[in-house]
Amino acid sequence: MVSESELATTPALRWWPLLAVWGPGLLVMLADTDAGSLITAAQSGAEWGYRMIVPQLLLIPILYVVQEVTVRLGLVTGEGHGAAIRRQFGTGWAMVSAGTLFLAAIGALITEFSGVAGVGALFGLPPAVSVGGATLLLILVGLSGSYQKVERIGILMGLFELGFVGVATLAHPSGSELVGRGLAMPIQDPRYLKLLAANVGAVIMPWMIFYQQGAVVDKGLKASPATLRHLRWDTAAGSVITQLVMAAMVVAVAATVGRAHPGASLDTVQEISQSLVPFLGQGAGRVVFGLGMLGASLVAALVVSVAGSWGLGEVLGFNHSLNHRLHEAPWFYAVYTAAHVGGALLVIFSADLVGLTIDVEVMNAVLLPVVLGFLLALEARALPPGWRMRGAYRWMVWLLSGLVMAFGLFTVTTL
Repeated sequence: MVSESELATTPALRWWPLLAVWGPGLLVMLADTDAGSLITAAQSGAEWGYRMIVPQLLLIPILYVVQEVTVRLGLVTGEGHGAAIRRQFGTGWAMVSAGTLFLAAIGALITEFSGVAGVGALFGLPPAVSVGGATLLLILVGLSGSYQKVERIGILMGLFELGFVGVATLAHPSGSELVGRGLAMPIQDPRYLKLLAANVGAVIMPWMIFYQQGAVVDKGLKASPATLRHLRWDTAAGSVITQLVMAAMVVAVAATVGRAHPGASLDTVQEISQSLVPFLGQGAGRVVFGLGMLGASLVAALVVSVAGSWGLGEVLGFNHSLNHRLHEAPWFYAVYTAAHVGGALLVIFSADLVGLTIDVEVMNAVLLPVVLGFLLALEARALPPGWRMRGAYRWMVWLLSGLVMAFGLFTVTTL
């Protein structure tokens, strides 16, 4: 067996620890750039042009520090988020956390399947076909019986989001305007502040915390300084990629719709696509856009449903590993399947997908204080002293978490 020191010094094996450990952070961050987030970015570009680019980049450290706490908890305690809450605070509080997760997961699935329905509509497919096909695909992926397979498939789907970088390039943004207007942030304007709050409030979703902590456990990673270091890099890379995708969407819309029709309403996938097509073309532009939105929706739906199934399993005590076969964890796979089917049916038979999406945004904002409160309390209580945050870094994490919670609640007052 090759030791960690040999891995670090042998050129051919130097990257092996990254390949073995990376995945949870990258996958959860790709899922964070879901259909709802991309629609918010498009609205930002249409209404404020390049002025919402800098906030997207400033959100990178916020994403990182919050999810880094989940990495510590999963790696050191060997428990998922729900199990850790149950052990530290009792079954009652664990049920509260499971309730917030359930609501957030169903809400998120509605948003993701709405995105799938929107992409299907671009190519003339009714929701029953596009959403039904996506549901079947995701159920089959989850039933593969291997966490590693699910992770790899999820990352592959999520990487289609990089197509938005291509869309931004096809939009031919002006470099001088990008720099000049990008640095101007009119935070004194209530309309700008409202959209800024929507961007910040959507950064941390309740299911992200449950997923990344559970993924570290299901991946079978053992606590060591080296493993924690690699997981931090995994989380940091994911944070950068997801916010670059968000910034690319802002740029694509700002350079086209934002310039020709500033303030245009872009509430659905179809509206965004129809607005971009005159600038990008019916062919490649629409295909690249559709694949990017589809990848974002599918990877988020996968992560959300797995997180929800893990969380309920941790709280209620049934087997809850993706490494189990169907007969070994029937309740886990039943919850996983039911979540997909329920979310799909709500979207297929709903006449107001925009209204559903707004309701989900409000609900996530309300749940943020509960979820982040549990996360910070667990870090202070469940981790041994040597693994806890210290000094200025600890205060920074608390400050940024408070900022996210405040902006999330502010979003509720403005919708």
